[in-house]
Amino acid sequence: MKKITEIYEKYDIMPNLKDHMLRVGAVAYLICENIEPSLLNKEEKSDIIEVCLLHDMGNIVKSDFSLLPPIKDSSKNVEYWKKKKEEYIKKYGEDDHEATMKILKEIGRRDNIIHSSDKNRFSLVCDNFNDTDFKIKIIQYSDFRVGPFGVLSFEERMEEAKERYKNRPEFLGGDSREKLINCGLEIEKQIFLKCKIKPEDINDITVAPIIKELENFEISVE
Repeated sequence: MKKITEIYEKYDIMPNLKDHMLRVGAVAYLICENIEPSLLNKEEKSDIIEVCLLHDMGNIVKSDFSLLPPIKDSSKNVEYWKKKKEEYIKKYGEDDHEATMKILKEIGRRDNIIHSSDKNRFSLVCDNFNDTDFKIKIIQYSDFRVGPFGVLSFEERMEEAKERYKNRPEFLGGDSREKLINCGLEIEKQIFLKCKIKPEDINDITVAPIIKELENFEISVE
């Protein structure tokens, strides 16, 4: 067993990326603790947290350091992370989702963790809305609630992502994006119809103590 922070250290994950994954895990934890007990068992809740804590392991391959420079660790400057990005691309490829999937397989994640992680893609939001599996709904929604520097509302997160990615070649705009965003809003409704809390109860204050707890979250590794 290894703590999630030990895995982050092994893969030399950027500080802001570590913070993001821990926040997403904390949002998911808060939802899981307040969801109707009949929807998820203890193991399923643990799987949700694990996926969230690992969901952006390969994200450095798409990092634009001019828009979002690494933070908090003065011993490793931007040039260090640019070199690290090149190393990741060489080993895992240029696609951030595929890089993450390769890393999850590399550290021996179970098939159900791999499957849930693979479904956490913006392009699959409407598929996940129509799916009966609440695990992927919670995983994806939790990711949708966290920006680069903290917890946001779903609408704020969609606007932040639009501004950050609008000039990228892979950016999806127009009616197609609006359709996916609407599906995301429907997922929010699905979750909180089954929850004791409301979306606004999830914020930086409520997730802060959970983040500290999740730093000790353990997973089995090969």
